[in-house]
Amino acid sequence: MSQHHNGTKCLHAGYRPENGQPRNIPIVQSTTFRYETGEAMGKLFDLEASGYFYTRLQNPTCDQVAAKICALEGGTAAMLTSSGQAANFFAIFNIASAGDHVVASSAIYGGTFNLFAVTMQRMGISFTFVDPDCSEEDLSAAFQPNTKALFGETIANPALTVLDIEKFARVAHAHGVPLIVDNTFPTPINCQPLKWGADIVTHSTTKYMDGHANQVGGAIVDGGAFDWNAHADKFPGLTTPDESYHGITYTERFGLGGAFITKATAQLMRDFGASPAPMNAYFLNIGLETLHLRMPRHCSNAQQVAQFLQDHPKVAWVKYPGLPGDPHYALARKYMPNGSCGVVSFGVKGGRAAAETFMAGLELASIATHVADAKTCVLHPASTTHRQMNDAELHAAGISPDLVRLSVGIEDPEDIIADLEKALDAVRV
Repeated sequence: MSQHHNGTKCLHAGYRPENGQPRNIPIVQSTTFRYETGEAMGKLFDLEASGYFYTRLQNPTCDQVAAKICALEGGTAAMLTSSGQAANFFAIFNIASAGDHVVASSAIYGGTFNLFAVTMQRMGISFTFVDPDCSEEDLSAAFQPNTKALFGETIANPALTVLDIEKFARVAHAHGVPLIVDNTFPTPINCQPLKWGADIVTHSTTKYMDGHANQVGGAIVDGGAFDWNAHADKFPGLTTPDESYHGITYTERFGLGGAFITKATAQLMRDFGASPAPMNAYFLNIGLETLHLRMPRHCSNAQQVAQFLQDHPKVAWVKYPGLPGDPHYALARKYMPNGSCGVVSFGVKGGRAAAETFMAGLELASIATHVADAKTCVLHPASTTHRQMNDAELHAAGISPDLVRLSVGIEDPEDIIADLEKALDAVRV
């Protein structure tokens, strides 16, 4: 499928039925798989043969959908997880452990920030958070001898900061570590970070990839280009024998293109069990089949909404990378020339109270924790998804107390704008 465009891959990649087989990816709703002999199953446990024995580790439905996402991102191997949080946790924990250090952009989703700054800190992995717009020198200064990865979001949720992927990749590679990029908001339809130097890509497939708020899931894609062997002392889990799995050395057995995902499956999925349900993977695939059609509509609608808000007298400010004059407009044009995402952040004049009045006046748009699906929804992050952050952490993440995150759906744009206009009319400033 490598010669096809992503629109075609959305429909056909990952699964090619043979004569007489189902045209759609089958749902293999089974925990286990039968074998004629224990020897045949033993080869699977030794990673000497490919196949399935327990859905907690791998399942055909999940693997076929993962292969589609891998093709869309241009990677060499991929896996699904039970959530986007699980995907980011696995991506880091696969190469970092107690005593190690990671550098991350400060402009990231609040749940990911909490995962890194609180939960993984308790596991002994320290994090340094940096302004994504900092200079290469300042970014490099955040690295330590025990740094194992650099992490950022292509478009930050909800600050809408655009990551300079090439800058982050240069610094990461100069320090001998991979760049991990969460590409949830643009999706591979609008940006493929691997082409710009990223090494590992993660997704919350709950968002645009699913597109209909039907399932929670995540994905990890390996670009297959990072040379773990060249930095073997930094990544012994990949370059030395794994005694918990019969002494396998992942880079030797599976090469640079398969070592990372195989280790994450054999170790982390085995032990943490953050596996997606086959039915969820099936729903995800339905969403993927129209991803290339929905993303342009999301972007077009968001552009119109952002321009409307920018001109409205009761709106204090608007953040959308597609607006000329936006601080990240040039980066968005570089990395995402066909559009960025459908999320717009803005502030209502009058601060937090005015924002609450505005949200209460909406009828078409729903107040919901979710973001990036077909229906328009809205949220006040400082009091919901990012409420665990203090004011300084909110500021570092690019989130002000008055910030409203508007996820623009694929309804008729005139109806979305009319709903916003009515709600803004109720605001007294």
